[in-house]
Formats: sequence, C-alpha cells, structure tokens
Amino acid sequence: MTYTHDTHRGLVTLSKEGLPLWLDPVVRAAETVEPLQLSRFLPPENGSGRQSAVLILFGEGERGPELLLMERAGSLRSHAGQPSFPGGALDPEDGDPHGDGPLRAALREAEEETGLDPAGVQLFGVLPALYIPVSGFVVTPVLGWWREPSPVGVVDPNETARVFTVPVADLTDPANRATTVHPSGHRGPAFLVESALVWGFTAGVIDRLLHFAGWERPWDREKQVPLDWRS
Repeated sequence: MTYTHDTHRGLVTLSKEGLPLWLDPVVRAAETVEPLQLSRFLPPENGSGRQSAVLILFGEGERGPELLLMERAGSLRSHAGQPSFPGGALDPEDGDPHGDGPLRAALREAEEETGLDPAGVQLFGVLPALYIPVSGFVVTPVLGWWREPSPVGVVDPNETARVFTVPVADLTDPANRATTVHPSGHRGPAFLVESALVWGFTAGVIDRLLHFAGWERPWDREKQVPLDWRS
C-alpha cells in the first residue's frame, strides 16, 4: 500500500510498510482490540457527540521509542492544563467522520498545535472511537509512526502550554505509574513523567495500549494521586 496524504483535501491512507519491528505489537493490538477493552465510555448509540480525533504518534528518540504529547493551556475551558495527544474536533473539510475524516483531522490538528510536518508521519492504524462524557467528544485515536521527525513546539500559547516527548520506557516504569482519584470518585490510571501528571482520557488510552501491546510491567495500583477539584 502506498502512503499518500494531503492534510487539507487529498487522499489519506494507512500503511504498515516499513514500520520498525518494535511497533509490531501496537499494530496487532490496533487490529484486534475491542471498544470495551479500551474504555467503558463508548460513543452514544443515537449518534450524538462531537466528532474528533487525536494523533498517537510514536517516534524514535535518544532513549528508544517515544510518544508525542502536549500540555493544554491553563486558560482553556475544557481540560485546561492537561497533558494530551495532539488533536481536536473534525472540520467539515476533513471529510467523512466514519471514513478518512479522523485521519485528516488528526494530522491537521497536530500540525496546528505542535508545528510538526505531516509529510513525515506515516499513519498505520486506527483504534475504536471512544467517548469523553465531560466534554461530549467522540474521539477516534489515530496511530502514527514519525518516519521523518520534524521540529515541534508551541504554535499558539493560548491553546498549548508546551509540547514534549515521553520515552515509552518511562511510561512502562512502575515507579512512574499511579491511580488518580477524582473528587467525583472516579479512579483511573496515571503517569508521572516529564514533570507532568498524565491522566484522564490520554492516560487511559496509553494504559490500554501498553497492556495490549504486551509492554505493561506490574505496578502498584494502590499508589494514589488525588486530583484537584478544578480538574
């Protein structure tokens, strides 16, 4: 399969050609995982919810495989200050929400938020769409390989506080893992990496990816990190 894309109007395709061998478990997980294995929050059956997409971008850093994350600006109305994958709502020009729309949206949003060059990204998989009840977003996680890395950084300080990469080795390190406890009582996985607390939707997806890729290491699920009431 040939990989081609134009983030604004052209064809966007998935390709597994030439991926590094260490990504094989992620490819297999994406092909076999069921929606309820990722989250109990699934898109409403009535079709409501705002269609959106995130880019889960794997790269090769100085310490091996890594993921690209960003920290949302503290002034935002939704998920302020939270580390997240690049992403956002689909625009009409992105196309079919149930076709290649999420692929185009994930690349477009990543370019707008981090300045990365989409031409260097090879999309290789899509996870089942999930739901974020607090914001009403239906989120399609799109998997990518940073085949040709490009410089990244904050494009709009009003939206993004910082852009950073996290080694997968740090995400799998049991010392960096914890369980967050929200004031509502909801508990979820969390990662203490790169001077950040990664929690919520993003941490949940990372947690499940590590698990189904076979990368997860035993960690202390009783280690808790309380979340501020504003979260």
